[in-house]
Amino acid sequence: MSITPVPRGAHLTRRLIQLYVGLALYGASSALLVRAGLGLEPWGVLHQGLAERTGLSIGVVSIIVGAVVLLLWIPIRQRPGLGTVSNVFAIGIAMDGTLALVPDVHGLAAEIAVMVAGVVVNGVATGLYIAARFGPGPRDGLMTGLHLRTGRSIRLVRTLIEVAVVATGFVLGGSLGAGTVLYALAIGPLAQFFLRFFAIGGEAAGKTAAKAADEAAVAPARDNGETTVTAPTPEQAILPK
Repeated sequence: MSITPVPRGAHLTRRLIQLYVGLALYGASSALLVRAGLGLEPWGVLHQGLAERTGLSIGVVSIIVGAVVLLLWIPIRQRPGLGTVSNVFAIGIAMDGTLALVPDVHGLAAEIAVMVAGVVVNGVATGLYIAARFGPGPRDGLMTGLHLRTGRSIRLVRTLIEVAVVATGFVLGGSLGAGTVLYALAIGPLAQFFLRFFAIGGEAAGKTAAKAADEAAVAPARDNGETTVTAPTPEQAILPK
């Protein structure tokens, strides 16, 4: 796994704050999508479906799934960072905490407003914690690792994983709907914008992160008899391809 070096002079305190605020907001955004009731992000569909079947809270399920996915890093020889391990626990805790504080939403107008807020906050959260550069989340690292080991494009690997995740979650009872579609369409541009905005190291770092995400989004895997595999940065791994 290749993690982009942090620019010189980056303040550790700022990076840590950015990481944990981002993870907390990510969990809160997922909870808002649950309260909107109009469909969840792909992994949220799976978490909700498993929660329905097991009786556990969706936050606890998120933690368990994250831990299981992290174990899958072992055979593909990925190395977790502080952000990776924190991701497993912080998002699930923040999600359950937000669900305990935010009441059910009633009325289509309110549901749409909460859904949009959830997607936007998710974009902010993604920009915050990825730009902190403490390592990708377990699910993103799984995609990156499979890309490195198989030589397939991140676009293909991510698509196959998320189709399987959504299909499994839907069969188990997870919520699939307008929120899922909006998330798929909006999270890339939102995350890319906020990666620039929160990049540590100033404008140059922001442009580098955005350029890397652009290249990952459009570059197909090369196969002309020899497979060339490049190690993407964390922000490349998380954006929809």
